[in-house]
Amino acid sequence: MINEKVYRWLKEKGFEDRIETHTDTIDTVEHAAKQIGCLEAEIAKTLSFIVDEKPVIVVMAGDTRVNSSKFKAQFHTKPSMVPRDRVEELIGFLPGGVCPFGIDKSIPVWLDVSMKRFDIIHPAGGNEFTSVKLTPKELEEASEATGWCDICKGWEE
Repeated sequence: MINEKVYRWLKEKGFEDRIETHTDTIDTVEHAAKQIGCLEAEIAKTLSFIVDEKPVIVVMAGDTRVNSSKFKAQFHTKPSMVPRDRVEELIGFLPGGVCPFGIDKSIPVWLDVSMKRFDIIHPAGGNEFTSVKLTPKELEEASEATGWCDICKGWEE
């Protein structure tokens, strides 16, 4: 049940062997951590926001929440998530499987510094049964990230 678009994207980057499939859903941070066997914080959750009327992706550690002040400092607007019923249309994946791989190149991908404290992190792989095992540096490369940001709260280094 590997998402073919994600597989092709990761193969181009040399990371196709990092894709892991699961028997149960990984649609939430809690479910993903249980299936993968890691801390919830090590789940790299991918959130979709609207900035200047366009989608923006931010990937952050599973134990974090968006800090409105930090978000506004980074993006010059209040955080506004893509409505759940528009995620697939705007991002290309269903909620529960949104990932930073294989999306339209016009959508910027930002990585939050909250993930840098881990050796390995686990973003979704395009559906609710697939994850990808990467280092933060590999995630930066594989996602073609725009850069690193600091928009989260709820964690301390």
